[in-house]
Amino acid sequence: MTSRHLAITMGDPAGIGPEIIVKACVGLKDRIAKGDLRLLIIGSGAALDGARTALGADIAIPEVSNEDRDWPNLCFLQADAEGEPIKPGVLSADGGRFAYKAIEQGVRLTQAGRTSAIVTAPLNKEALNKAGYHFPGHTEMLAHLTGVRGSVMLLAHGNMRVSHVSTHVALEDVPKRLTPERLRMVIDLTNDALRRLGIARPKIAIAALNPHAGEGGLFGRQDIDVSAPTIAKAVADGLDVVGPVPGDTIFVKLRAGQYDAAVAMYHDQGHIPVKLLGFQVDPATGLWQELSGVNITLGLPIIRTSVDHGTAFDIAGKGIANEHSLIEAIDYAERLAAGASATKS
Repeated sequence: MTSRHLAITMGDPAGIGPEIIVKACVGLKDRIAKGDLRLLIIGSGAALDGARTALGADIAIPEVSNEDRDWPNLCFLQADAEGEPIKPGVLSADGGRFAYKAIEQGVRLTQAGRTSAIVTAPLNKEALNKAGYHFPGHTEMLAHLTGVRGSVMLLAHGNMRVSHVSTHVALEDVPKRLTPERLRMVIDLTNDALRRLGIARPKIAIAALNPHAGEGGLFGRQDIDVSAPTIAKAVADGLDVVGPVPGDTIFVKLRAGQYDAAVAMYHDQGHIPVKLLGFQVDPATGLWQELSGVNITLGLPIIRTSVDHGTAFDIAGKGIANEHSLIEAIDYAERLAAGASATKS
């Protein structure tokens, strides 16, 4: 039985967040009713009610306050004051404001121990900045709110687990981000996360930055001068790490189960293989049938997981958004919280 709630932040209320949250709650209602799962939704009450009405969802989500000591298994917390109605699919500063305020509340509640982890629905970066919160995305915002200088993004879909040395930076800046200190931090955090997920001795592969791992220095020396010595030091310290493995084969080997996780050097190197497998498309219509995959932030003092997709303004409010990625993110948050508790005990 989960002793504490998971905080589910709505993200931008104009996106598909309200819809997938309602659908996930309906899909998980039996576990919620039994008390095996407890969820605290944080966001816009107007958007949540609108999604429940549009979907015809017969599920009660009572509103609570921070001062309440005994929350029901499924409940809702208003993130901020409602302003002008937020319309599905319409970008606004209010949408960005609600996205930030929901995250802020979720972080504070988790830091205080009232919730065991935070699970985030998607936000819109333009709306966020329009509201005056100048962050490239969730990861950087969470690092700011929790006071950490470095964090790591890990994407997961099935046995495809990929952490990243760099994410939201220009491609020309990637080589400068590859330092022995940063790479070792990513390796250590990835190893710790895998152990919390129940893998006793994780095997981690490090992707090469350059084609063919630099081809003996012909295509760059970062893999030779930075990655290889860092990997050797990790191995000497008792970790099971291999590489640098060329980027055109590492993810095939990861999918085949030869590794438990891979470390990508930059955003697209790691995101493309995971999303290629996680996004299922109907060949007849070209539309998404399923969005699968989880985004996990490592290096924070709290547990945070997220859906691996955006706000999808183009389909927001139409009742067709898929909730599977959110349910996966909830599952990962539970497993990581349980693993963290086991580690402390």
